[in-house]
This record gives sequence, C-alpha cells and structure tokens, in this order.
Amino acid sequence: MIVPRRVALRSLFALAVTAFTGGALGRIATRTPSGEPSGAPHDPLAFDEMYGGRRILGFAGPGGAPVAFVDGRPLHLMRCADGGYVSPIDHYESCPTPLAATRAAVDELGTARLSRLAAAHGVHTEPTGGSPRGVHA
Repeated sequence: MIVPRRVALRSLFALAVTAFTGGALGRIATRTPSGEPSGAPHDPLAFDEMYGGRRILGFAGPGGAPVAFVDGRPLHLMRCADGGYVSPIDHYESCPTPLAATRAAVDELGTARLSRLAAAHGVHTEPTGGSPRGVHA
C-alpha cells in the first residue's frame, strides 16, 4: 500500500507538534506561580523572550543539547571547541551561551525570516558542481 505524500507530511507535522507541545506543557507544569521552576535550579539553556521584534525560545532537548526557535522556526545550534555556540546564520562568531547565539542570529537576520534549512546542520543551498564541503574549483 502506497501512502500519499500529503498524508505522510500531515502525520510528520502532527508528530512534531505533539512532541513540541508535550515538552512545553511539561515545563509549564513544573513552574511555581512566581514563574520560577519548582524544586530545580534555573536551567541556563532555557529562555523565552522577545528580542529584536522576534520571539526566541530555547530549552534543553534530548541528551541535554540546546534547542532554539526564532518565531517558531527551529535554529540549529552547534557547540564549539571553546565551549561556546554558533548557528548556521553565523559560523564565525562563537557565543558563550545558546541565548547569546540565538540573539546574534536574530541580529544577523535583520528583517529576513529564518529559513527552514537553518534547522539542519550541513545543509547548503549552493548550486551543484562544488564539493559537499562548499569548496569550489
């Protein structure tokens, strides 16, 4: 039996929304009325704020890796050898925290929207003909 592409995409979208909602509701359930997490120290990877006219959200994902969103779109964060973080928006500036890296990405984006491809590491949109590492003859 062949599953139509539309049904498969809807199923993947529903799965992603369910996973994200469950994580968000879990964080809300552990907060006290003052807004601070109950019984746990402040998570340095957690943030939810408006910055540069955009809503940025971050938290510790599976395995403790930082997860960040800009206006609801995922922003891939990578750990540097110096302990800082970079994003696909700016591979050259190492930031001390995921929040700082997400803010730097927003600053670099300006008024542009975050591309859906920014969520995947190693995805480049250059024309074919070059190497997979972006080196062109």
